[in-house]
Amino acid sequence: MPALNLNLSKLFNIAQKEERLCIGLMSGTSLDGLDIALCRFKGHGIGTQFRLLNFMTIPYPDVFKDEVKQVFAKRNADLEKVCLLNDYIGGYHADLILQALKQWEIAPADVDFIASHGQTIYHAPQHQHKQAGHGNATLQIGDGDHIAVKTGIITISDFRQKHVAAGGEGAPLALYGDVILGSKTGKDRVLLNIGGIANLTYLPGDGDLAKVMSTDIGPGNTLIDAACRAYFNKPFDEDAAIALSGEVNDVLLEALLQHPFFNEQLPKTTGPELFNLDYVADAQQATRTLNINKADLIATLSAFTGRSIAQFIGKNYHSNRLKIFASGGGARNPYIRSYLKKALPAAIITDTDELGINPDAKEAILFALLGNEALCGEPLNIGRNPAILMGKFSFPL
Repeated sequence: MPALNLNLSKLFNIAQKEERLCIGLMSGTSLDGLDIALCRFKGHGIGTQFRLLNFMTIPYPDVFKDEVKQVFAKRNADLEKVCLLNDYIGGYHADLILQALKQWEIAPADVDFIASHGQTIYHAPQHQHKQAGHGNATLQIGDGDHIAVKTGIITISDFRQKHVAAGGEGAPLALYGDVILGSKTGKDRVLLNIGGIANLTYLPGDGDLAKVMSTDIGPGNTLIDAACRAYFNKPFDEDAAIALSGEVNDVLLEALLQHPFFNEQLPKTTGPELFNLDYVADAQQATRTLNINKADLIATLSAFTGRSIAQFIGKNYHSNRLKIFASGGGARNPYIRSYLKKALPAAIITDTDELGINPDAKEAILFALLGNEALCGEPLNIGRNPAILMGKFSFPL
């Protein structure tokens, strides 16, 4: 039997290790920075043992944000710019990884693999684009080969394409990690992530994976952040100070809640391609609320996020035993948090800290876990979701 080449031999040896040291990366639609999680995994699947060793978010400079915004969530974008950014983001993320490892005093050679989400620039499920002859599609850039070559670390990336190829919409992928790290017999749980888009995974207490549901709900922080940038020159509403100073415009709120997305079949996905300031402006035009106070607008958009989440959970999950574990930037928003507690009085709302998962690091951890599964796991049958292993492998040599 011919010997494995150097890359495959190294990959085989990493997969056979009792424990693997890895880095998970997440760069979300909020474009606030790169989440970098240094993790240690033992085992795979439901038997996975996990530890978060270090975590940081390195903020993106305005010049980086401006570059990405030229192609982000735009139906018509400069193809040359997309091509250039694919390489640029990969190389830039590699620089940030090396910066983090230096700060943590970890040698790159000691890291077994990197799992990179990349930067989503367009998400196009079929129910959204409605183009005959075309199915679901999504695009993340930030090339894995550039990360692998620059860091010297095997890189697993482009996870969402396999999900699409197997019949999914490419999101949310959190369910695979949520099931592995968050399930508990006898406890009905919801793992709620409020990032740019709000999504959740329902984990039934009876352990029946056929009942697991993971879906996007609607906007998380994306509209609030966009309005704060546009009208207050702030990247987000820190401590919900703006929302708490305003009043909800109920007429506008009801109009925002009429989007057809909220009545579509589960599971479903969405993004800033649908929920953006143009959508808000159209709703304001229809309700003659274009001239409302901007603080009232932020309050209304914050209520929109809270209401859409609460309505979804209230409609679909009625258990008095339900416990909600929140993560993402929106989970720290006092306005949204208070809204959910009032709207869902029978539920217990806490943070994923209780599960040993840093709420800010959760998505980066989940991609590290997907990388671990790609190396040594087996496909899991979870509800109506594809039973697959995801990720493409890039080698330094």
